[in-house]
Amino acid sequence: MRLNLLHANDRAGEYPPSWYAATAVPMAAFPALDGPVTVDVCIVGGGYTGLSAALHLAERGLSVVVLEAHRMGFGASGRNGGQVGSGQRQDQVWIEKTVGKENARRLWDLAEDAKTLVRGLIADHAMAGVTFQPGIAHACWTDAEVRQGRLYAEKLHRDYGYDQLERLDRAGIRRMIGSTVYQGGEVDRGAGHIHPLNFALGLAKAATAAGAQLHEGSEVTGIDHGPRPVVRTAKGSVTCNTVILAANGYLGGLEPAVAAKVMPINNFIIATEPLGDRAKDILAEPIAVSDTKFVVNYWRLSEDNRLLFGGGESYGYRFPDIAKTVSKPMLEVYPQLAGTRIDHAWGGTLAITLNRMPCFLRVRPNVLSASGYSGHGVAMATLAGKLMAEATASQSAGFDLMASLPQPRFPGGATLRLPLLVLAMTWYSMRDRLGL
Repeated sequence: MRLNLLHANDRAGEYPPSWYAATAVPMAAFPALDGPVTVDVCIVGGGYTGLSAALHLAERGLSVVVLEAHRMGFGASGRNGGQVGSGQRQDQVWIEKTVGKENARRLWDLAEDAKTLVRGLIADHAMAGVTFQPGIAHACWTDAEVRQGRLYAEKLHRDYGYDQLERLDRAGIRRMIGSTVYQGGEVDRGAGHIHPLNFALGLAKAATAAGAQLHEGSEVTGIDHGPRPVVRTAKGSVTCNTVILAANGYLGGLEPAVAAKVMPINNFIIATEPLGDRAKDILAEPIAVSDTKFVVNYWRLSEDNRLLFGGGESYGYRFPDIAKTVSKPMLEVYPQLAGTRIDHAWGGTLAITLNRMPCFLRVRPNVLSASGYSGHGVAMATLAGKLMAEATASQSAGFDLMASLPQPRFPGGATLRLPLLVLAMTWYSMRDRLGL
């Protein structure tokens, strides 16, 4: 049975009842595709990857159609923690061992370009409701993790010239984030956080202004491959020269080559009631935070001083009781919030790869795909769209570098990959609970 995550947990054509949706800049719906259309490029998916690709392609003068099953930014792009992190999903030590120091340097530079791209797009298009707020703290549960973080910061400074990491000892991290459970960490002043849904909507408006055609309520039902692919929906079709697959965890069975290497999983966030004067005791600065749990906790304060806290774990495709699931780790970090009202609770589907690096594939000569950002997608997905636009225009150095990363298939294929993932996640979450 094919599980369709586009419809497993959400109402058709509606954003989830998140704090992001409640504070989104209004944008009129785009019409569904109706009838046949012929363009240069058809993009499947209206998140960061697809919208960035559409914008950069349209700015190059190509004709572009974006097909989104629900609303622009409906998936992980409009539901995530909003953190614009530094580097790749894996650290530079792992990357150097995997691809060598020269390519590791190029991958670091690409990741820095990704952060710059996000900030530049926000400014260049005067995106409403989006401000890049600098600062992400990394909070360590153990002294060993603090030592490891110090050594890694020294490496980044020595080998990559990155000097934006500010070390925090036990007292420093507690002053910064108002929790007594962490042993230290650092603040990355070169990283930051944004309102993720408003950023997606800003990309959609910019792409439209550049000439791209955007269609919502246009779920892709199939692709007829060939020299001129035809992408089909229930009420229309797009004939094109190039197809860009940008659906991430919602791609489903459209492309088996991607599904073999990219696994959809769910993640969850809650938003408390406004904390008022208590907010300053939660975060001393307007930074975001993530910690060193395998099932990562991440949080920040909203503009109206709510705590937006992400975490918890769930296996399978149906969402659990989200407020209950996420309140447990939130209260472990902030027991002083016991009894605080939860006003919003939402989940979403992202995608991971086996090695947690993004999966860039040239599926066919005229079909490109990028997905599997593994929780590090705000900047990288935005850059991925630009890289696929460049590759479409025969400037493929960046795309080819990302595509050269070894990307193993999940063991067990489509049938067994979820049960095997559950076993692995259960083991690592047990290690979290035991403090190993």
